[in-house]
Amino acid sequence: MMAINYFVALPFVLADDGTIVAGGPIECASAGTAILRAEVLSRSNVGAVAFSRTGDSDIGIFEDAVVLRKFGEVPTDLTIWS
Repeated sequence: MMAINYFVALPFVLADDGTIVAGGPIECASAGTAILRAEVLSRSNVGAVAFSRTGDSDIGIFEDAVVLRKFGEVPTDLTIWS
């Protein structure tokens, strides 16, 4: 297995029923870029999270996500998004 670090900015939006749901994830080149992108996304959405994951996308095995930073309103339990 070739482990690779993935850095992601994930926006959260308000659904029609009033719940907060994840938008489309955006892969970033670094942790810093993911944090900056999440901050910008939080300005036009209800919130955003920057996180990293280590794993191999070819075989679908990943370690648990590590939250780098949260902005705005995000679900309390982020384990379902990682």
